[in-house]
Amino acid sequence: MGLSSRSAVAIHALTMLGRSGVHSLTSAEIADSLASNPVLVRRVLGSLRDAGLVWSTEGRGGGWSLARAPREITLYDAYTAVEAGPVLARHAHPPSDACPVGRHMQDLLEAEFRDAEQAMEERLGRTTIAHLVRQVLDREREVAESKR
Repeated sequence: MGLSSRSAVAIHALTMLGRSGVHSLTSAEIADSLASNPVLVRRVLGSLRDAGLVWSTEGRGGGWSLARAPREITLYDAYTAVEAGPVLARHAHPPSDACPVGRHMQDLLEAEFRDAEQAMEERLGRTTIAHLVRQVLDREREVAESKR
């Protein structure tokens, strides 16, 4: 299975929640920022909740909040909460053993793909939601200053 947009939605939602601080946000508010459907956002938030990254309260004034500090949530945490399987798709069925390329390709690709996925995991593990919140705030400050 290849990487879906669920990771981007999850990281976006977590960054919004990190920026909001102690205030909870509704799935509709997060969906507005994503220009997306609240149902999709709720599904992703449900996976994040199952992973212990967010929690929700029901009723008037309810919504979603981070379950941990933004500095304690990495992009890799978000990725693993919403994605299943490897990022890079493998052969759907074994190639031909009669072919000199086919008989070796699965093993060769497996090693390359595994190394690439490990590099991605390590990179995502170095970036926290707090880091993205700081970048958003910095960019907003730059935009405000450029309008003066």
